[in-house]
Amino acid sequence: MKNVTDSFLSLGYWQSAGSFGFNTDILATNPINLSVVLGVLIFFGKGVLSDLLDNRKQRILKTIRNSEELREGALDQLEKARARLRKVETEADQFRVNGYSEIEREKLNLINSTYKTLEQLENYKNETIHFEQQRAINQVRQRVFQQALQGALGTLNSCLNNELHLRTISTNIGMFGTVKEITD
Repeated sequence: MKNVTDSFLSLGYWQSAGSFGFNTDILATNPINLSVVLGVLIFFGKGVLSDLLDNRKQRILKTIRNSEELREGALDQLEKARARLRKVETEADQFRVNGYSEIEREKLNLINSTYKTLEQLENYKNETIHFEQQRAINQVRQRVFQQALQGALGTLNSCLNNELHLRTISTNIGMFGTVKEITD
C-alpha cells in the first residue's frame, strides 16, 4: 500500500500545466472515496444482498412451483370437464336416439290405435246400417202382413155367411185338437 501512496505523492511534484492537475489528497479524491464506499458496501452488503437475492429466488421458485401445481390442477379439472362433456354428449345422443325411437314408437301406436278405432267405428256403422235395414224390412213386412190380413179379413167378411163361418171354426178346432194330440 505504501507504493501506491508514494506513487500518488510523487505525482504531486509535477508541474501543473494550466488548470489541469492531480489532487494528491487521497481522502479528497472521489474515485478513492467511491472505491472505498463500494468496497465497504460490497464487503458488508454482500451477505444482505445475497440474502435478498436468495429470498427473491426462493419466492420466484415457490411462485413457479405454485403456478405449476395450479396448472396441473387446472389441466386435471379441464380433463375431467372434457370427460364429463363427452359423457353428457353421449347421454344426450342416447336420449336423442331414444327420444326419436320413442316418438316413432308412439307415432306407430297412435296410428295403430286410430286405425283400430276407425275400424270399430266402421263396424259400428255397418252394424247400425244393417240393424236399421232389418228394422225397416220388418216394418215393411208388418205393414204388408197387416194390409194382407186386413184385405183377407175384408174378403172373408164379405164372402162368409154364418153357416160357412161356423164350419170354418169347427174345422180349425179339429185341426188344433189333432195338433195337440200329436205334440203330447
